[in-house]
Amino acid sequence: MKLRKAGSGARRSDQDEAGSGARRSDQDEAGSGARRSDQGKAGSGARGDGKGDQGRPEDERLSIGRSYLYGLQHILTMYGGVIAPPLIVGGAAGLNGTQIAVLVSAALFVSGAATMLQTLGLPYVGAKLPLVQGISFASVSTMVAIASGPDGLNSVFGAIIAAGAIGVLITPFFSKIVRFFPPVVTGTIITVIGISLLPVTVRWAMGGDQGAADWGSMSNIGLAGFSLAVVLLVSRFVQGTLSRLSILIGIVVGTGFAFAVGKADFSDVGTGSFFALPEPFAFGAPVFQIGAIISMVVVILVIMTETTADILAVGEIVGTDVDARRVGDGLRADMIATTVAPVFGTFPASAFAQNVGLVAVTGIKSRYVVAAGGSVLLFLGLFPVLGRVVASVPLPVLGGAGIVLFGSVAASGIRTLSKVNFDGNLNLVIVAVALGFGVIPIAVPGFYSAFPEWVHVVFDSGISAASIVAVVLNIAFNVLTKGNKASPSVVTAAPPVATRHHST
Repeated sequence: MKLRKAGSGARRSDQDEAGSGARRSDQDEAGSGARRSDQGKAGSGARGDGKGDQGRPEDERLSIGRSYLYGLQHILTMYGGVIAPPLIVGGAAGLNGTQIAVLVSAALFVSGAATMLQTLGLPYVGAKLPLVQGISFASVSTMVAIASGPDGLNSVFGAIIAAGAIGVLITPFFSKIVRFFPPVVTGTIITVIGISLLPVTVRWAMGGDQGAADWGSMSNIGLAGFSLAVVLLVSRFVQGTLSRLSILIGIVVGTGFAFAVGKADFSDVGTGSFFALPEPFAFGAPVFQIGAIISMVVVILVIMTETTADILAVGEIVGTDVDARRVGDGLRADMIATTVAPVFGTFPASAFAQNVGLVAVTGIKSRYVVAAGGSVLLFLGLFPVLGRVVASVPLPVLGGAGIVLFGSVAASGIRTLSKVNFDGNLNLVIVAVALGFGVIPIAVPGFYSAFPEWVHVVFDSGISAASIVAVVLNIAFNVLTKGNKASPSVVTAAPPVATRHHST
């Protein structure tokens, strides 16, 4: 498939009649031949010799300094999300502080390696998009339940290895569903991704620990507000490269302010080892239990659904073509990383939705920037002391920056939905119902607690719930078109008074 080039000139070319004709011709010839050619070039492109996939927005190469500077924003954005699962699961398994530190270092190391695999890619592995991989929070509740059993973490690791291998095997099926994700579906999913992340940043703004004495205090919320104000001021009044670093500047300035007023504590930076290599099977051999494996397979299906949504979302934001083959390559990298993760003592690795928002905010679409961030993560995993420095950033600071970051994801979804035709069809119903199902677990977290476990695991994620509902309704209303009428629903008959544009 011929892929769109970055910049306004490329967009004009796409709009040109002759260009579009050539595009159709290339698409007719695409399929296996063009994709095989693309994959054949993947290795050289990833090695950075300037060949391979050229002309796509995500293939832009920045200077090393700028790449690492922008990449650091991605790491600061998702660092808390990476270390949270090992802290929670390690505590449930009864590990001591030293053992939990091993889990955290392993999580950083594997997240970095998985990010580099996803962004740089290998033949048939990696979407080669600006996607950050991290330890999935979707698996936490299932892992806590398994870890509380007699075999503890060993059963968790065994279940992840088995379920991840199954995920690799079923990847070709999942990659075929990309054609069922038109803008009405992807726009809805992207919007729900943003909405589902907003409670996370609100909890960060309140302090992150609901049991702490200063939870929701004005000092925490004020610190978050200060960081948000810095981000907005930089975005408004600073031009050029610095304006694209608004999130990072907000976090750095916010942390400096927090330290000045006694809200940041760096005393733990000097404790623990300075350098440590990840030890394979540090907690012993994995244990394979059928019940634990079945539960984890359900989680893997949820993770694959969310990753598919993230791949499509970042493709939409970047402005590049994402076909079934590319989704499959991304899922394959996701599942390989997940299968290998327990070897180094950590948990399922998947695409992080919050970093999609950073791509939208900064406008930096280069996958090499994210790969640079992945190398930083890997480095942090080898040097725990550096990880402790990043971990010292107060959560309220991240909460303030997250308002812009995660809100922009929802805004990107709304922008995608603006391209959808809502006249004479049931697209409005698709969006309405899918959004409703996506918000249920956000608004009422215990809604699915009385349902069977598999329903609870799948639909308790607003992203996977919205994805499933949107895809199913799109198939029912737009793919299976037999019997459709011109005005199929009274819901769609209402005039768009609130959204109609009046020229002046």
